[in-house]
Amino acid sequence: MSLATLYSRAQAGVNAPLVTVEVHLANGLPALSIVGLPETAVKESKERVRGALLNSQFEFPARRITINLAPADLPKDGGRYDLAIALGILAASGQLPIRQMDDYEFIGELALSGELRPVRGVLPVSMEACASGRALVVPLDNSNEAALVEGATVLGARHLLDVSGHLHGNQPLKPHAYSGNGSEPGGYPNLSDIRGQHHAKRALEISAAGGHSLLMIGPPGTGKSMLASRLPGILPEMSKKEALESAAINSISHDGFVPATLNRRPFRTPHHTASGVALVGGGSQPRPGEISLSHNGVMFLDELPEFDRRVLEVLREPLESGKIVISRAARQAEFPARFQLVAAMNPCPCGYLGDKNGRCQCSLEQVRRYRSRLSGPLLDRIDMHIEVPAVPFDELKTAPASAEDLSMMARKRVQAARDRQLSRCGKANHALGIREIENSCQISHESAQLLEQASRQLGLSARVYHRILKVARTIADLASVEAITTQHISEAISYRRLDRR
Repeated sequence: MSLATLYSRAQAGVNAPLVTVEVHLANGLPALSIVGLPETAVKESKERVRGALLNSQFEFPARRITINLAPADLPKDGGRYDLAIALGILAASGQLPIRQMDDYEFIGELALSGELRPVRGVLPVSMEACASGRALVVPLDNSNEAALVEGATVLGARHLLDVSGHLHGNQPLKPHAYSGNGSEPGGYPNLSDIRGQHHAKRALEISAAGGHSLLMIGPPGTGKSMLASRLPGILPEMSKKEALESAAINSISHDGFVPATLNRRPFRTPHHTASGVALVGGGSQPRPGEISLSHNGVMFLDELPEFDRRVLEVLREPLESGKIVISRAARQAEFPARFQLVAAMNPCPCGYLGDKNGRCQCSLEQVRRYRSRLSGPLLDRIDMHIEVPAVPFDELKTAPASAEDLSMMARKRVQAARDRQLSRCGKANHALGIREIENSCQISHESAQLLEQASRQLGLSARVYHRILKVARTIADLASVEAITTQHISEAISYRRLDRR
């Protein structure tokens, strides 16, 4: 037979659409052409495949070879199709049995020696291959990542000859089982390291329990960065689904999947010189940005007003929708972006506004201009604004009263509160919609009067009104009570510091 059909997969965001590799051998002058919207790396595969076949002692057909990568309107990039193309040529020329090809999907880059080199984005491919009921043949270095998918049949190979031996039935490849459980919960910086800042620790625990975004305002050296770095350590443990989602994003990123981070909440800290594309992702072949790499984790923005205002504005939609859509002329890619935003800023340009020693020399106009770098719509979308004042020297020099693991204790309370939320609405409080707020955040007449008075005096928007209700719901969940009281509303209002400017 001079026609062979095999299956591989492309990369489109975090998806892996099926690509049918059709290889046809015809009479005529020897030539090899690849059609189906291939980019440069795919076009160059003809030389890699030729070298790999010859160096593996196979015959390279001296015929007119046409390779079609379907669907034709889906862009193809990278060296991931090398293995499928090489096997298609062998099958079409009668050097491999063609009857079993429908049971497999192939992905991998070929060296000129015939060895298989790893490629990016194998985890999404494994998910799709498992859903289709086919076994996945990958380079051995990718096999552990691909085997993360429960129920997937993953066959890892070092060389083209290994795959050939398996298809001939001479040396079957053994299905690969995932080795290693990733990182263990723990190993995060501990809240016990921070002296004082009891109000900030309380706010951090509320933020973790409900998944609320948090902005910390305070002079330099008060522990804002230390507090932010300890948030992942008190968040609830990742579910298998969340761990797999985050691993899939890492798999298609520049850094690739790292098994040691499998069960660890992402914690990303982009510098204030980062561009909008660095945050949301992009490129001719769209890659995830910082907000997607923070999916199911925390993104910490230190020195928030120092970020370019246009960069900060790109955060507004992902904070609401939990996803980001990157549009290009030829394609569109969607990446998940359910991240928890934590930010820190100084109260003024010099950082010492309100200092009792009078170190601040900033004028009111300088302070106003500094704070105006943050737009009202962005601040509306940040659930909690708190002050982090300087720590008195007496608290700095005092050792903690006990060696208690404060992060572990806080994590237990956070997990209990999150479990209440999941059993009630199936989601964390920060993600509640309007109808769910009406059903889950009912308040008494006295609480409503208090919230109405605060709304009039502070000029709160409808969005802030609902965010205060969601924070109050989280405070009640931490207290293990069903009814939201006036005390819970009052505390939630106190976490809107910048609304009282």
